[in-house]
Amino acid sequence: MSPRRLGQHFLADASWRARIVDVLRARPEDVWLEIGAGHGEMTRELARTASRVVAIEVDPPLVESLQRLARGFLNIEVIAGDILALDLEKVLPASARVYGNLPYYITSPILARLFEHAERIASIYVVIQLEVAARIVARPGRRDYGYLSVLAQFYSQPEILLRLPPGAFRPRPKVASALVALKMPGARATLGVSDEHAFLKFVQRCFAHKRKTLANNLRTHFPAENVSGMLKAAGVPEKSRAEELTLAQFAALFNATP
Repeated sequence: MSPRRLGQHFLADASWRARIVDVLRARPEDVWLEIGAGHGEMTRELARTASRVVAIEVDPPLVESLQRLARGFLNIEVIAGDILALDLEKVLPASARVYGNLPYYITSPILARLFEHAERIASIYVVIQLEVAARIVARPGRRDYGYLSVLAQFYSQPEILLRLPPGAFRPRPKVASALVALKMPGARATLGVSDEHAFLKFVQRCFAHKRKTLANNLRTHFPAENVSGMLKAAGVPEKSRAEELTLAQFAALFNATP
């Protein structure tokens, strides 16, 4: 399967790799999980400092290339497989730092999968499409704010560290990219949500139809009188839209569900 078919855009520019290494501030005690290690350009950079690098790659020819690289580094472990299919309980080191140059079309599923194991992760650094990065860091009231914003900010504290031009990659993508840091923990540490899975499903329902008010979205799942009571209990105005709510307001609304 070709890198283009897999949606891979390799970070070919050495100067941009150096800038990323600089902002990662890698330490000798670090244990890294690298997603989509590709030809091993960043794997090599991480291994020069870290105590251990677990490099995951799905494309067989690239796996062979990584295995050749690992022969020269005692601290590199190569795992062939799809990050969305692997058993992360077995693969993910404790207190891991995660790095990945992610295919644009599966950025959200990969982040969601990592957040399922947030207790084992110290921080995540991903190179992703700039438009998706803007959604991840968006605050309430902004056009980009949506379910992905809430998901990311529930589990982490996201920040755009670098903006990368298309020319930094081969093959060259059609869009700009960004390096985003997601440092644990996020708002979940203080929100007091007892059932995280149910909470996130509830938030998805709130954003189901962005043109509708929050109340109209919720009336699809709850009786009208219950929705009015929930909004009142959470201190949320009746005409509010989901993109206006903070994570604390979503938590209060969720906790008010019958």
